[in-house]
Amino acid sequence: MKSFDFKSDPLTGEQYFEVYLRGQELLTDPLLNKGSYFTLEERASLGLVGLLPHGVSTIEEEVSRALDSYRRKPDDLERYLFLLGLLNRNETLFYRLLSENLTEMLPIVYTPTVGQACQQLSHIMRRARGVYVNPDTIGAIDQIFANSPLPQVKLMVVTDGERILGLGDLGADGMGIPVGKVSLYVAAGGIHPACSLPICLDVGTNNPTLLADPLYLGYRHPRLEGEAYWRFVERFVLGVKRSFPDALVQWEDFAKYKAFTLLERYRERLLSFDDDIQGTGATACAALMTAVRIKQSRFRDERFCIVGFGQAGWGTTSNLRAVLEREGLTPEEIRRRIFAVDAQGLLLEDDPAVDDVQRPFAQPRDAVTGWTLDNPDRIGLADVVRNAKPTALIGYTAAQGLFDERILRLMAEATERPVILALSNPTSRSECTPEEALQFTDGQALVATGSPFPPVRWRGRTIHMSQCNNLYIFPGVGLGALVARAGKATDRMFTAAAQALSAMVTPTEEAQGLLLPRMQHIREVAARVALAVAIEARDTGLGRLLGDDELAQLLASAQWSPRFVPYRPGAHYHL
Repeated sequence: MKSFDFKSDPLTGEQYFEVYLRGQELLTDPLLNKGSYFTLEERASLGLVGLLPHGVSTIEEEVSRALDSYRRKPDDLERYLFLLGLLNRNETLFYRLLSENLTEMLPIVYTPTVGQACQQLSHIMRRARGVYVNPDTIGAIDQIFANSPLPQVKLMVVTDGERILGLGDLGADGMGIPVGKVSLYVAAGGIHPACSLPICLDVGTNNPTLLADPLYLGYRHPRLEGEAYWRFVERFVLGVKRSFPDALVQWEDFAKYKAFTLLERYRERLLSFDDDIQGTGATACAALMTAVRIKQSRFRDERFCIVGFGQAGWGTTSNLRAVLEREGLTPEEIRRRIFAVDAQGLLLEDDPAVDDVQRPFAQPRDAVTGWTLDNPDRIGLADVVRNAKPTALIGYTAAQGLFDERILRLMAEATERPVILALSNPTSRSECTPEEALQFTDGQALVATGSPFPPVRWRGRTIHMSQCNNLYIFPGVGLGALVARAGKATDRMFTAAAQALSAMVTPTEEAQGLLLPRMQHIREVAARVALAVAIEARDTGLGRLLGDDELAQLLASAQWSPRFVPYRPGAHYHL
């Protein structure tokens, strides 16, 4: 049931909402509630007289009031709960507060605090957000979507809760992740909150703690698996195509092989992508592009070692392959420049433990002939670094200290300026610290991390560290694909996004050690990434046939800024 609609006055051109709620109902709708900002005219026409204090506040005054309350909270979880409560009361105020304080609040609304919140979500939930679909309700998927009060749905962030961050199977309590990602789409990308829907595919959980918890709110059954699971997902996708045919679907925090299957099964049928695979890979690739530029080198002259070959490792390697293809290398030449290492060591073609996803990036046995090995039965990371002499080392292992003194010194021997990307979360799981990377490479390493680290003082200068946060990529990709009206999200769009992101790093920032732009420029980052994606969509026949300037103007007008707009009463409720 729609609670409002977007309108434009044909006489004056004024943008306003036609509102179908009145009185207390209006005040309890988070998308429509304006708190003390409601004008006297709106209070009279919308049944609000006497329901609010006399004073009419500016949005700046409301933000100041909210920020003061936020900063009084004693710990991060309480701050998360405060922000979630504000989101559930007054979305425009929430997004204004978040946008103006994004660097401070990002660790609260997303990692690491959102992980702590997801582990307790059934215990701390005050008001459900988004849409939950379970095996008992999937047959009513069209009605479920019709129940949403949003006037237009253009973006969906969807999880089944099986691989939430590094926390594993959290079932329906994983809904905190889509809620957080939608918040970042709005705050960073400027996608309107009335167009954005978090979704949980609640197919059960295999987490015994949740199944035994009397307060757990999810579908209290073991997970659907096999053909039953894929039938469920297919019914969901068909429902999306019927109800929201132009919407973008972002798959989020699915288990590894389900994530790859979803990506391949639906990428041609649905405007969709997987942020854990493609977004992570493009962000890391952007950092590598900056590092290669600082080194005044080319990708074809570098050698890459990716350690931890799950979704993120595969995504990064796929982006590297795309860049190397553009530089004219053959598949065999590309393979000789990328060394993938997982739990069993270097991936080799004849190793039965190498799966179908990993196999295209496995080395032939003859590529390691003559290598000096610590253990003849296994080619470990040290063996790869010593023999292949990579110039860039990228970690997705969550193995604290894996890039130890020996590994880092070997990297320094292999190249004058080694690139060290220790990309695991949280900080306690980082493969090395920035201080270690600099110490054991005599200050020559180009470093980025997956977790936030403070600047490092090294021999009289301050070196800043970029955090390879997917926030640099996914909001812009989503915005650009939607504005371009692309029918699908391609790998080339993510390569274009990475190039646009890297190009934003200024020479001054490069000199300070940064491989990505500063986070305070995230709205501009999203706009630049979105334009690159829209241009790529157009040039490959997938997007609108508009000039670069026209696309830039459309994107600028599409980026919503949190502000209150005028309301006019609708004649009746919309059913």
